[in-house]
Amino acid sequence: MAAFGTYGTARGSSIIGGTSDKLPREVWIAGLSQMGMQTETSEQMMNGILQSLKKALFYQPDIICLPEVFPTSNIEQSLDLAEKLQRHEKPLRQLSDFASENNCYVICPIYSEENGKVYNAAVVLDREGQRVGEYRKIHLTEGEIEWGLTPGPLEPPVFKTDFGIIGIQICFDIEWDDGWTKLSDQGAEITFWPSAFAGGQAINIKAVQHKYVVASSTRKNTSKLCDITGEEITKTGIWDRNIYCGAVNLEKAFLHTWPYVNRFNEIRKKFGRKVRITTYHEEEWSIIESLSPDIQVADILEEFELETYEKLISDSERAQVRAREG
Repeated sequence: MAAFGTYGTARGSSIIGGTSDKLPREVWIAGLSQMGMQTETSEQMMNGILQSLKKALFYQPDIICLPEVFPTSNIEQSLDLAEKLQRHEKPLRQLSDFASENNCYVICPIYSEENGKVYNAAVVLDREGQRVGEYRKIHLTEGEIEWGLTPGPLEPPVFKTDFGIIGIQICFDIEWDDGWTKLSDQGAEITFWPSAFAGGQAINIKAVQHKYVVASSTRKNTSKLCDITGEEITKTGIWDRNIYCGAVNLEKAFLHTWPYVNRFNEIRKKFGRKVRITTYHEEEWSIIESLSPDIQVADILEEFELETYEKLISDSERAQVRAREG
């Protein structure tokens, strides 16, 4: 799937369902790959990044994520850590202006310093270009530690936006599950993954494992956007090498099909085209999704006595503990 031209026919497109021009909690997400982007200086790289981001503006994205420490990546300049820190200050200001001018959130992965310690971090900027907060990479490589970086706190923060709750993991964090799980426990609906490498199927696995959207932005190869089922919504590739932009609808719930399938026809009868139910028959997963601004999935779950997958598993685990104790 091309990152731009074919998006209108993608599964998550706002035209599917025919009930509204915009889905209830439709979020447009853009990411970047630095594949093939090579410059002599960090200033030239930043200029190239800003030119690439203009393509995403066709879709008025709600949020854009950049790759891991992108300002000083893929450049010929040889810089020590202090020099890289210095060269990350201006890109942060430039992207603050970009966010404000284009009314979008931006995730800006840079090196940051506090109390003499340097972190591999990602700064979240809001639609006005104001700093919302910062995530610091938990799981550094040995090389990063030897180079002078400090691992971030073991408790990753989440950030509240006007479209939902988001979290961040960075590159090597994907080899551990603790940060991803803690973001899920805090209600993250989208997790962004700026990285030096593409991750491949691990991105899809994290999305379906934690039942949230995962959006990657990488320094080489593919960057992509995965829905809560692990399916790819859009990605970069040979025809759209550096930018993707696609939409997700956050007004949906992930269910274990059985036993709730017994209520699906009642839901279809009441709501018709306003609600979409998608079942993955071999996995026995079902997704209930609102396609109407006046219908909330939480209300459907309550009315038809349905439980999310997470609630069903949690209840089952408690029942197992009680049975063992008895």
